Amino acid sequence: DATSELMHVEMVESESTFSYMRATRTYLERHGKPVAFYTDKHSAFRNNTASAKGDGMTHLGRALDRLNIELICANSPQAKGRVERVNATLQDRLVKAMRLHRISTIDQANAFLPSYMAQHNRRFAKAPFDPRDLHRPLAIHEDLEAELVWREQRTVTGALTLHYNKAMFILEPSPASQALARKKVDVCEYPDGRLEIQHEGTALPYRMFDKMRRVNQAAVVDNKHLDAALALARTIQQAQPHHAKRNNNEPARTAQPVGIFKAPSQPSSMPKLDRRTLGNKRLKRGPRLSNEELVARGLGEYAR
Repeated sequence: DATSELMHVEMVESESTFSYMRATRTYLERHGKPVAFYTDKHSAFRNNTASAKGDGMTHLGRALDRLNIELICANSPQAKGRVERVNATLQDRLVKAMRLHRISTIDQANAFLPSYMAQHNRRFAKAPFDPRDLHRPLAIHEDLEAELVWREQRTVTGALTLHYNKAMFILEPSPASQALARKKVDVCEYPDGRLEIQHEGTALPYRMFDKMRRVNQAAVVDNKHLDAALALARTIQQAQPHHAKRNNNEPARTAQPVGIFKAPSQPSSMPKLDRRTLGNKRLKRGPRLSNEELVARGLGEYAR
């Protein structure tokens, strides 16, 4: 913030917790641990609906706390004015630079950003008054992959099962898993899409049964009276999931390349369906009759 130097720039599909976890890990591996991160009030940094249960931290905030990094949220955009001015510069210059280089995808942009960041820093970065670097190296026991995860606790039943995000996980029978009956374990979801069930840092093997898995319909017998209705039903079923939806507090998973909960890509637009004309053939409108033709057919009252 003091030097207007860009430290890390990355393009992502959406601003989510997993996107921030990936960017934070890249930053820490490259520069080390800062004293604090000064951020806005995005839901990835600040829990605006903290209840009486838990510590009130977000998943990213809890990971930074375990890494001994302070997280400070600005009360207004003006509080971090230098950062906002740099963002305004990027919104103007970066967009034009990408257009000149014919960049149209996120992968192309991320390949271009390191060279642009170096060019930007040469022109706009300022030397600090205090040249000391307060970044701290990572300790040997600090594992970024194990800390920067979406972590939730679940209780194992007597049948060695647990539920997470409308899916049932069955622990493989073993002396270690059988000792965990009616005890709490950690469900860890990684930014790359992996999911682990851990107890005291040890991963447990499991099998998964997804309650939202779509079941294929039986074959449909052709019938001239039901074709239109069945076509409409199939279209609606393909557009809507088999189950209503997963949990409301689940993380956004657009940053995950793969994953057991990653939603399939949906078509950009569905054809518009008119239920009023379902199964009915529309009659073509004939030409208008002249006044003489109306009188000849005994329909003189409709003459214009």
